Amino acid sequence: MTLPATVSHTVQQTQEWLKELRDNADLDDEAAALSVLRAVLHQLRDRLTLEEAIEFGAQLPTLLRGIYYEGWRPSRTPERIRSKQKFLDEVLMKLLPRPVPPEQAVRDVFALIAHHCDPGEVSQVIGQLPADIKQLWPETARTYQQRI
Repeated sequence: MTLPATVSHTVQQTQEWLKELRDNADLDDEAAALSVLRAVLHQLRDRLTLEEAIEFGAQLPTLLRGIYYEGWRPSRTPERIRSKQKFLDEVLMKLLPRPVPPEQAVRDVFALIAHHCDPGEVSQVIGQLPADIKQLWPETARTYQQRI
């Protein structure tokens, strides 16, 4: 069976993201990378306003966008997570039973997002986060607005 070009393209993009995360985060395989990516994307999504969550979701490859929206309950967002520790605790719960350190997982996924998504959109996402969670993003993503 031949896949339509748009489907092949999103599969290829998703594989690129997962391989990059696998390599940069020193994960065992793409399945582990997908678990980490899903956990962090869901936690980030649930912390954003409805409008920003949707705008950010549009930045993701189509296949990852489906994973991002999986199980989303917009009426329950944004969650009022105000501390880095609470954010990381929620990521850890989503990662179980995988023994992945949540802070490093978040940093690795945020770096992946900053690498692949529009810097202006990433800056808007960062702008909605408390200061200690902002610090988990790469410096270039945090300082984008100051440089333009």
